[in-house]
Order: sequence, then structure tokens, then C-alpha cells
Amino acid sequence: MMKFLRQVWESFRFAWGALKTNVTRTILSLLGVTVGIFAIVAVFTIVDSLEKSIRDSLSFIGDKVIYVQKWPWGFGGEYQWWKYFQWPEPTYSEYKYLYENLESASAVAVMDFRGSTTLKNGSNSINAQIQGVSFEYNLISDIPVQNGRYFIPLETNNARNVAIVGADIAESLFPGQDPVGKPFKLAGHKFTIIGVREKKGESLVDFGGSPDKICLIPFSSFSKLFQSGRRSADIVVKGFPDDVGMKEVEAEIVGLMRTKRGIKPRDGNNFSLNRPEAAAVAISGLFAVLTIAGWVIGSFSILVGGFGIANIMFVSVKERTNLIGIQKSLGAKNYSILFQFLFEAVMLSLVGGLVGIFLVYLLSFLKLGSLEILLLPRNVILGLGVSSIIGVLSGIVPAMLAARMDPVIAIRAK
Repeated sequence: MMKFLRQVWESFRFAWGALKTNVTRTILSLLGVTVGIFAIVAVFTIVDSLEKSIRDSLSFIGDKVIYVQKWPWGFGGEYQWWKYFQWPEPTYSEYKYLYENLESASAVAVMDFRGSTTLKNGSNSINAQIQGVSFEYNLISDIPVQNGRYFIPLETNNARNVAIVGADIAESLFPGQDPVGKPFKLAGHKFTIIGVREKKGESLVDFGGSPDKICLIPFSSFSKLFQSGRRSADIVVKGFPDDVGMKEVEAEIVGLMRTKRGIKPRDGNNFSLNRPEAAAVAISGLFAVLTIAGWVIGSFSILVGGFGIANIMFVSVKERTNLIGIQKSLGAKNYSILFQFLFEAVMLSLVGGLVGIFLVYLLSFLKLGSLEILLLPRNVILGLGVSSIIGVLSGIVPAMLAARMDPVIAIRAK
């Protein structure tokens, strides 16, 4: 063990000496590895950060849920809007039918929303999205209430004028105050704030809008204010964690909706089942393209860097031929010489890789809009692993040439 550690230390000394001998040559040779590792690690880091942002947004609209709606979400392919235009909107009575008969779901809720609506408190006002929801909505979507509470069944069933507001709404209507229990005006009607959601902040992707600017009210209250007897809605069904359970839920929803609407066996469905995961899958296709582009750009740069390291090693072997002959004449084994030069090549490559990873680390301090750049440990390991492989591939041939030298010929070399 001590012999091995001594060889490692000697190899490290030789490698460090090679780095210091010609700094300019070394920097130019390692530039390719640095750029390549930076490109690969940066792409993976940005993709991971985007995926995290999307997952956080999915927690807001609900994970493992199915939206029963009129319009399907289109992600590529032909969108037959003229066909969907003729389909009826889901209704509150259909929600009640699913709520009472659906057995394979963990929760069923109803919701509807209205775009930019002015909320007022005296001279303070803000435009926000109004969302009417049933009591079970908090079982489907993540609604972290920081101050106050969620609705109770009495409020949602009896159309009470109560609201849970986003952080931006609370700050705009009641700056520097505790808004819980205080009234405000919504569409000319008096509402009371019973809860304030945790502040989420800006997000690169917000499905359904930023929760900081959403006002939740009971669906029954929403219907009285905005629907004028129309009573249409989006029905949201929560499944179970496994995809098998989700398939069972989808099948049961289709059967119940067809029964409720009286659709004949030969006729197609006139409603859509939309899952938020479909959006994530569609966006993941873009991530795959970015990842491939990063590998291609990085591979060319690493290839150039690999040739640069190989060039350094060939020069190093030539410069130290006499020293190699002395070492072998004193009893150094071939594997010792091989390991010595291979270690030097790997070290050179790792230096380039570490510089590339450090540049990505500096990138994480930059503010790219609302995107938070996170350098994960697995990407650091990836960069170091690729650097090590390039070092081995670049140094193996020069190291083998050095190990196979005849000691007599090597000592005579000048």
C-alpha cells in the first residue's frame, strides 16, 4: 500500500512539474477540455433546473390528476378545433354525477376561473384571476396557506363570500397589514379574506397563472357572480400514485361521462381528458434536443482538448526519455512507468474539467429571469467522469510507448 501511495505521489509531482514547465502550452491544450466539459455540464444543469421549475408548477395544478374539459390540450399534431367547438362544456351536474359514482379516484372537484378581475380595498386595487373551487380542491392541488385557513364545507356549500388570496393580492390590498378577516370588493360584492397563500415568487413556467395573483372563492359563490345560470365547469379528478391506477380512473371516467351524456356505443367521446403530465412530456422533448446539442458541441471541444493532451504527453515522453531509462535501469517496472504518465494525462484532463465545472458554478449565481440554476452533484460527477475518461484515452498511447522503452537506448537519448 505504501509503495502504491509513493508511486501516486511521484506521479503527482511529475504531473505538476509538467504543468509548470510550460504554462502557456498547457493552458491552450486544456482549453478544449474546459469548453467541452462546460458545455456538457451547463446543458445538463439548465435542463435539470427547467425540469425542477416544471415539477414545482405541476404541484400547483395537481399531480396525477385528470381534467375533464371540452377542449383537449394540444401538443403537436393536427388540432381539430372545428370538431371540438361543437362539443358541450362539462357541467356542474356532471361533476356531481362523477363525485357520487366514481369509485377508483381519491378525490373529485370542480373549478372554473375568470381572467383579469379588479379587486379593491379603498384606494388600493389589483387585477387578479378569480378561481371558483369546490371544497375537495385542496385534495387535488397544492394550496399552502401561510396565514389563516382553508375553506370549510359550510362555506363552499352555502356560497359564502369568503376568499383565499395569493401573496401579491394581500400585499397590494392590505400593505403592511394582516389581511385575514378583512373585507374587500370583488365584482362589486363584499368578500372576506380567510387565508393567504405562501408566496411562490416568479416562475419560468406557471401552468394556470401565478398563484401569487390568484383569488380562490367557493365555486357556488363564483357561479352566482359570473356564470349567470350557465353552471359549466372543469371537473378535476385525483387518481392514485401509480400509472396503473390512473388508467383505471380514465376508463371509469369515460364510462360514466358517456352514460351521463347518453352517447351511443358507436359514437365517439364529446369530451376531453387532459393530464398535466402531457405538458411535461412535450417539454421534455425539447430538453432532449438541448441535451443532444450539448453533447455534440461538448464532444467536438473535448476531442480537440484530447488531442492537445495527447500532444503534451508525447512531448513529455520525448523530454523525459533519459529519465525513463534511468528509472527502468534502477528497477522501475513497466506498469510503474505506464501509471506515471497515465496519471499525468488524467490529472491534466481533470484540471481542464474542474475549470469547466467551476465556470458552471459561477453561472449558477447569474439570474436568468425567474430560472434558478442548480448545479447538482450528479452533474459534477458526470463532468469529472468524462474528464477522467478523456485523460485515459489521451494518455494511454504515450504512456505505453514510455513503458515499453528499452532502458539502454533511453539512457543514451539526448
